[in-house]
Amino acid sequence: MLVKEKQMQIRQLGRDGPAVSAIGLGCMGMSANYGPPEDKQKMIALIRAAVEHGVTFFDTAEAYGPFTNEQLVGQALAPVRDHVVIATKFGFDINPETGRRMGEFNSRPGHVRAVCDASLRRLRTDRIDLFYQHRVDPNVPIEDVAGAVKQLIRQGKVKYFGLCEASAKTIRKAHAVQPVAAMQSEYSIWARDPEAEVLPTCEQLGIGFVPWSPLGQGFLTGKIGPDAAFDKSDVRSWFPRFRPEAMKTNQHIVDLLQEIAAAKEATPAQIALGWLLARKPWIVPIPGTRKLDRLEENLKAPEIPFDLAEIAAIDRAASDMKVQGARGTGRERYA
Repeated sequence: MLVKEKQMQIRQLGRDGPAVSAIGLGCMGMSANYGPPEDKQKMIALIRAAVEHGVTFFDTAEAYGPFTNEQLVGQALAPVRDHVVIATKFGFDINPETGRRMGEFNSRPGHVRAVCDASLRRLRTDRIDLFYQHRVDPNVPIEDVAGAVKQLIRQGKVKYFGLCEASAKTIRKAHAVQPVAAMQSEYSIWARDPEAEVLPTCEQLGIGFVPWSPLGQGFLTGKIGPDAAFDKSDVRSWFPRFRPEAMKTNQHIVDLLQEIAAAKEATPAQIALGWLLARKPWIVPIPGTRKLDRLEENLKAPEIPFDLAEIAAIDRAASDMKVQGARGTGRERYA
């Protein structure tokens, strides 16, 4: 049994959702999308170190690998399964035998049930704590998706329902069928799309919000210069915001974080995470990392105090800064 050496602030995801550590751990990058997969044993050790540091919220998906990240997370957390919250996702059309995409999306109810059963096996568990629809499927009514997850909740295979990159309209439709515990979307000081409609909807309905890439795929840490080169297996090698000219233009955002960090004796990453935490008590960022020192750095963010005046000043400064390049692949749109 792993022993929790440190305690972290606890937040509740929404009005009726799970209680989790104020900072979660996004596990995707350990297996996929940021260069070749890291050594499995090293990543198991890192996940278990996160538990020892008080992290109770871990994020994965069948699509990460595919499948290998769920297997990693399941093996790493098996000794402490009853003390952590595991989130995974469905919604892509992936061949279960080959791991290859057969199409873009697939949230048909039968497929959702099959993905749930396969994820349970890979995660070595009898229930999925938080089951997100990874992306909205334009070919399946969201009411049908919510109904399928509702059935899984009644069967005890899933505890809570979540959505990713969904519009306010879609969130409301799903929530009317099965209460949504958490909404996950990219959100950070340089990706503020959720503020217009999604965050107000979450607040009104009592839904928690989980920002992915809260550190801007690493850019907001100040460790990535405009001359950075990325492996072809790293998604940043084709993301618009990571083109050299865009990184050079967007450096002013990092400069702002560095200025605030110097005043608070913190790091830019801690300020970026602290800014998110200070916005709402039901926001829980899930930064990812492959390194213990970065994990420890990120987990100190909840200790950094921010008052309302400081948040307002950061917002004013950031709102005047234009960001060059679309977020993600440039095709991300709420549906």
